[in-house]
Amino acid sequence: MNRRNFIKTTGLTLGYCLISDALFAAPGQHKVQFINFPDEISAIINNQLVKLTGTGNEIWKYKDVVVELKKTQTGISVTIQAPKVNISSVEMYWKTADKSSFSVLNDHWERTYGDISWHSPSDIEILPWYFMEYNGVTTTGFGVKTGAKTFCSWKILNKKLGLIIDTRSGGSGVVLGDRKLQAAEIVTIQNSSGESCFKTARRFMKMMCSKPRMPKHPVYGINDWYFSYGNNSEKLILEHTQMMAPLADGLENRPFSVIDAGWFQKAPAKLDNTCWGDNMETPSSLFSDMGKLASKIKTIGMRPGIWTRPLCGSYKASKTLMLPLRYENEPVLDPTIPENLEKIKNYFKLYNDWGYELVKFDFTSADIFGKWGFKMLKEGQMTNEVWSMYDKSKTNAEIVLQLYQTIRESAGNAYIIGCNTFSHLSAGLFEINRIGDDTSGTEWERTKKMGVNTLAFRGIHHNTFYAADSDCVGLTPKIPWDKNKQWMELVAKSGTPLFISAQTEATGEIQKQAIRECFKLASQKLPLGEPLDWLETPFPKKWNLNNQLHSFEWD
Repeated sequence: MNRRNFIKTTGLTLGYCLISDALFAAPGQHKVQFINFPDEISAIINNQLVKLTGTGNEIWKYKDVVVELKKTQTGISVTIQAPKVNISSVEMYWKTADKSSFSVLNDHWERTYGDISWHSPSDIEILPWYFMEYNGVTTTGFGVKTGAKTFCSWKILNKKLGLIIDTRSGGSGVVLGDRKLQAAEIVTIQNSSGESCFKTARRFMKMMCSKPRMPKHPVYGINDWYFSYGNNSEKLILEHTQMMAPLADGLENRPFSVIDAGWFQKAPAKLDNTCWGDNMETPSSLFSDMGKLASKIKTIGMRPGIWTRPLCGSYKASKTLMLPLRYENEPVLDPTIPENLEKIKNYFKLYNDWGYELVKFDFTSADIFGKWGFKMLKEGQMTNEVWSMYDKSKTNAEIVLQLYQTIRESAGNAYIIGCNTFSHLSAGLFEINRIGDDTSGTEWERTKKMGVNTLAFRGIHHNTFYAADSDCVGLTPKIPWDKNKQWMELVAKSGTPLFISAQTEATGEIQKQAIRECFKLASQKLPLGEPLDWLETPFPKKWNLNNQLHSFEWD
């Protein structure tokens, strides 16, 4: 019996155990449903696990620590007060029946890493932000709204469902003082009659993010990274732009030419690191005037974009401005220090003054917490050590949100692409978000893993959280053209942003004609591509693209 049929014939989902009956709906709208109040709540206070006592299920207390639950129009809000202690987390648990056989769809803290799929739940699995469940008939979603002031994750345990609300600041408990922390809003969903799990998932994304910030027109273009890997120059950027711009001739919605890492002056101690600069405003000797370069790109017929790593600290700056978690010779700016936020603000204002219409910023999650997202999940914690930032009164999520808001406000009218950003905190702030780890210009298997899997399972974020960028087509002699052609066509026809890194040696007339066709598709508003076999495989081959069935061969 295949997995889909197995799921279909087995027991109740978590939704049947935990979601209250539908309450109300305006004519023509879906009904609003709520998760029940939890059966138990505990917290880690001053590094000690304590149980809170519930009063009428809405107010839970331990001494002067108070967790308040309140129904809103769309879910249940969670407010935390802890005036005299450090609080690291609040954990909520709902009693469930014996674990039934169903599949879950996971998410990630930040980017995905080729590891999203429908699969059987595990006691040890951490499910950041939200998860979907499906038993062949019923689809249910559990999550928190985007922009939460805490990092929230779910755990499916034996006869329990848990929600862990991480309130740490750095690696230590936050010091809230007298303020109330609006920690999160819990939302849930169940499918309507006849609604597919894909459509329910899309509807749930819209429920979690009520106000996405979207680009005015579809975003597409070129990026030099996957053939230059940071060994770029002004000459290379102009040659790349001149080769690719004519392939978008006649299209009113013009493509972007994004200058990736390598354009800036490297730090003296890290000359071999193309992603680290002593500051992110001074060009290297291979670039001249960055403002004039932006103008040249526009003259050629593309819209200029630029990459940055805003938390790079200078080797000349005081260590007191840096985070205690630092890579060797790579000091990271503490984002809670006003002086550092001002520095970051000035970077983005400068890029705007130079004339760049898109700014891609990178590495902030790894720079702050010292880990990639997959390690955060594998190791069971976002950061290892007991450490704090300058401002101990804000949670990590509040600190990240403040950084993101600073970037958004200082960038003016430029589009922002977040890369290595926390997805749930990027939603509603940035027009575009890189939803997966790097594809490749050298290994097809990496593009398949990081690209195809990402688009299939995180494409549901597109136009609901932001424009979802599943990363580039690395068009080089090292990747078979028959594979890259399929990947490029999938992205172009999926309605999501398309970026191409086209090495001259791999871009002949056949490739140019294919790019022309894909640029034309990517410049238009198209419906989101739907992976039709996503329940069976992590690398779907069958897709509904613009209401047409397409099949791909990834192997």
